[in-house]
Amino acid sequence: MTRTYALVNQKGGVGKTTTAINIAAYLAEMGQKTLIVDLDPQANATSCLGVNHIKINSGTYDALIGRIPASEIILHNPKLKLSILPSSTALAGAQIEMVGIPDREKLLLHALSPINGHYDYILIDCPPSLGLLTLNGLLAASEGVLIPVQCEYLALEGLTQLIHTLRRVQSNLFPDLSIRGLVLTMFDGRTNLSRDVAQEVRRHFPGMVFETVIPRSVRIAEAPSHGLPISFYSPSSSGAIAYRALVEELLQGDGVPMREPIISIEE
Repeated sequence: MTRTYALVNQKGGVGKTTTAINIAAYLAEMGQKTLIVDLDPQANATSCLGVNHIKINSGTYDALIGRIPASEIILHNPKLKLSILPSSTALAGAQIEMVGIPDREKLLLHALSPINGHYDYILIDCPPSLGLLTLNGLLAASEGVLIPVQCEYLALEGLTQLIHTLRRVQSNLFPDLSIRGLVLTMFDGRTNLSRDVAQEVRRHFPGMVFETVIPRSVRIAEAPSHGLPISFYSPSSSGAIAYRALVEELLQGDGVPMREPIISIEE
């Protein structure tokens, strides 16, 4: 059975793509066959894995409109043991073209259905908006939504809006839509603000927040420029330790066996 999660937050800069890439990388490292679906026209997830999205001839857009089967577009990185359905520049205009297509909110679900069962995990990196592309990501997320939340004040207001939107989608389109968990990102333990925001998120959403907190980290910020996840770029850094712990927490909740954690920390 494939577990499909959508990573969603309409606020940009919260670590959504970084979280998608690093969760996927550790899932692959732990023996889970994993696919990332880059549903963001900015193609950041594609770039983070060292793929030049400008040179992509066929990507998520082609799968969405049914031009090419998703299985024929997927790229595999043997070093990372990780696959990606890449984004391309064509995806930027997809929302306009999708408006006239029947069941437009289910195009991604239909595109991924032939490969359901071929992967243990599919992670959908949605754009930082609540438009038609994100709606497609939500309806394809059979196991729920992962919501990265930056530990800053404005993130709380955006989070409330997002939760309301998810509830509307659940009521009107996808009754089985659920929130798998909120991930606290860019946490700076030296500041009262980060601690206060983390506390407020846990208070407002009890039982919905992962115990693992992702720290603000120079290594995490540097890794995308090298086209690598943190697990390869700096595996003993504090950010890598945190993302590995997050994946272990996710796997434990999903009932999947885990490996022993690494223990050394660089920073």
